[in-house]
Amino acid sequence: MRGWADRVVFAVLLIDAVLIALIGMFFLPIHLGTLQMPVTALLTGVANLWLVREAARLSTRLRVVVAPLGVWLAVVVVFAMVRPAGDVVLVDDWRSFLLLAAGSLPAAMAVGTLMARGPAVESSP
Repeated sequence: MRGWADRVVFAVLLIDAVLIALIGMFFLPIHLGTLQMPVTALLTGVANLWLVREAARLSTRLRVVVAPLGVWLAVVVVFAMVRPAGDVVLVDDWRSFLLLAAGSLPAAMAVGTLMARGPAVESSP
C-alpha cells in the first residue's frame, strides 16, 4: 500500500467483509412462500470476489489480498459455532453449505489466479 488513503480503503474493505458476512447469514433463511430463496449466498460470492480484487488493486502482498476473504470466513465460522443466548444465526442445513461455498470459492479462485501470475503478488512479509 502506498499511502494513508490506501490504508483507509483497505480498512473499509475489511469492514465490508464483516458486514457482508453478517448480512449474508441473517438473510440466508429468506422464503418466497414455501420456496427457500438463499439469494444472499450468491450475492456474498460476488461481493467477496470484488473485495479480493479491490485488495489486489491496493497491494501486491498476499496477506493484503487474502485479508477480506479471511475476515469474512472468520465471521461466518464464529457465528456458526458461537450461539449467543442460544440463538441460531447460521441455519443447520444445505443453505449454510451454499453460503460457505458460494462465498469463499470465487474469492479463493481469484487469489489463486493472482498467485499464478507470479511476481505480481508477493507471498513474503
